[in-house]
Amino acid sequence: MKRRKFITLLGGAAASWPLAARAQQTPVVGFLRSTPSAPFMHLVAAFQQGLRDEGFIEGQNVSIEHRWADNQVDRLPDLAADLVRRQVKVIVGNTQAAEAAKAATQSIPIIFVTGEDPVTTGLVDSLNRPSGNLTGVVFFASGHLGAKRVELLHELVPKAAIIAVLMDPGFATELPGVEAAGRALGRQLLVIMMKAASERELDAAFSAIVQAGAGALVVGGGPFFTSQRRRLVALAAQHAIPAIYDSREHVEAGGLMSYGTSLTTAYRQAGLYAGRILKGAKTSELPVMQPTTFELVINLKTAKSLGLTVPLTLQAAADEVIE
Repeated sequence: MKRRKFITLLGGAAASWPLAARAQQTPVVGFLRSTPSAPFMHLVAAFQQGLRDEGFIEGQNVSIEHRWADNQVDRLPDLAADLVRRQVKVIVGNTQAAEAAKAATQSIPIIFVTGEDPVTTGLVDSLNRPSGNLTGVVFFASGHLGAKRVELLHELVPKAAIIAVLMDPGFATELPGVEAAGRALGRQLLVIMMKAASERELDAAFSAIVQAGAGALVVGGGPFFTSQRRRLVALAAQHAIPAIYDSREHVEAGGLMSYGTSLTTAYRQAGLYAGRILKGAKTSELPVMQPTTFELVINLKTAKSLGLTVPLTLQAAADEVIE
């Protein structure tokens, strides 16, 4: 080989080495959820924003591996194991996803975003100084939110003698507060528990609600209800049942009213924590974030379609009124 050609080849190889090194050094984050992807892409965007706030931009200096279980919880262990084999630097997931990740690895940091008490569910042993390889964000605050939803719904529909409650058993911590609020208001409650149900089961649940003569509906939290928010809103409209939900996503889809914390804020905070871990922080140094604000959102257009007049006091208390 001629000397000039050899030098040219050597120079080309040397130029490629930094690129290969940079590719190997780009950290990979695992994003795991028990749900389908389509209804939750706004949470992905919020998570990416949190990463950007810490200086990590997908496609530039960080990669994200997305895994979705499509409401098939039994798929989560394999999906979590796949991320572990991929040697991601951190795994972010909702409650069930985080549980699967915890079973799959004791070394890779895990950030959960949960609507449940992470100490009670065993994700961490302490909120302020979590041990092990988990920390995260809580977007739910005890059972008082469920009780508050009953009170707000009663203020809007005071003549509803029977209030239906649609609830995921995984979020049953809300139930005692809901029942206490119902008793205090002298209202009968019809509680229907549903976990990882299908659209057909939702139809059956609304048939039971209508047959019981319920005049209002409280929809509790849970990833299935959020993923099926358009179907829930459509059924409530079809049966002319005033309903209150746990998140603004339902109201944006045409629901009447919501009261709760912000899912998008929770996932942006998870992105912040992921960024800090990529910079070298340990999970034990990151206390579990808890909600500090709650928002009431009312859809006046939906209220009008149901023949309801929203009291001015309720409108004034709302954080957002959709017209």
